[in-house]
Amino acid sequence: MSSEPGRMPHPLSHRVPDLGALELLLAVARHGSLGAAAREVGITQPAASSRIRSMERQLGVALVDRSPRGSRLTDAGALVTDWARRIVEAAEAFDAGAQALRTRRDSRLRVVASMTIAEYLMPGWLIALRAERPGTAVSLQAGNSAAVAERLLAGEADLGFVEGLAVPDGLDGAVVAHDRLAVVAAPGHPWARRRRPLDPAELAATPLVLRERGSGTRQVLDAALAAHGGLAEPLLELASTTAVKAAAVSGAGPAVLSELAVAEELSSRRLVAIPVRDVLLRRDLRAVWPTGHRPTGPARDLLSLTRARPRG
Repeated sequence: MSSEPGRMPHPLSHRVPDLGALELLLAVARHGSLGAAAREVGITQPAASSRIRSMERQLGVALVDRSPRGSRLTDAGALVTDWARRIVEAAEAFDAGAQALRTRRDSRLRVVASMTIAEYLMPGWLIALRAERPGTAVSLQAGNSAAVAERLLAGEADLGFVEGLAVPDGLDGAVVAHDRLAVVAAPGHPWARRRRPLDPAELAATPLVLRERGSGTRQVLDAALAAHGGLAEPLLELASTTAVKAAAVSGAGPAVLSELAVAEELSSRRLVAIPVRDVLLRRDLRAVWPTGHRPTGPARDLLSLTRARPRG
């Protein structure tokens, strides 16, 4: 193969034997016996004889003299064996290098997830991954769904998770779970004493404590209320689920959050769920990755774990 710049390499001749045949020839040279060579490479003696004959036909020269006393390399066979040794050694070095690359890849996993998934689902998934891959160091970054897409496209993460309505541009994805949004308020809020569900138009017209634009929660809510006048100017616009929840618990105003995020507060009655009629507040939770780059190694294993443990 030429290494000169600008020149195309020539394809290998059809007369070049495969690695398995070359390894068999080297074993014959070591043992002086076709039977012993066959045992070393894990095939039967007839299969070894057939492979040697096939290689001789392929090269157009005799390689091995067979006799009742054993098998001896011909002069051409000895020369081919020297060449074969260099090829097999180079292949072993190639294999060792590829294994080192796989080991380096598999020793770390960079995950970026939107807030709700990072806080309420990712810990369980990562515990399960650690049981399968104890040697993999995992780093987890949290941000809104837009930030997840940005980091993946910039090559700063191996796998992402988002909560929005669709797969962001430039990414492929798979649904791993489902989630519902809940309208919540502190027990002292007038909505907590309502006997009938909220009308979607009333929800849309009410200033709420909301996540920032770009979050999956905000995208779903914007889309759900678009036909009902759209969202009013937020009462508060906060950059984390925890902050929105704390503001709602304090009585600042009603909020819309994932049921995952408010399960404990609803159970302890620090927040009350407010029913809303005729509006769909359900969303898909997705794993995402750059288009055309299907997850491999620990990212692939994490994806499999999340899909084996669906929620919603």
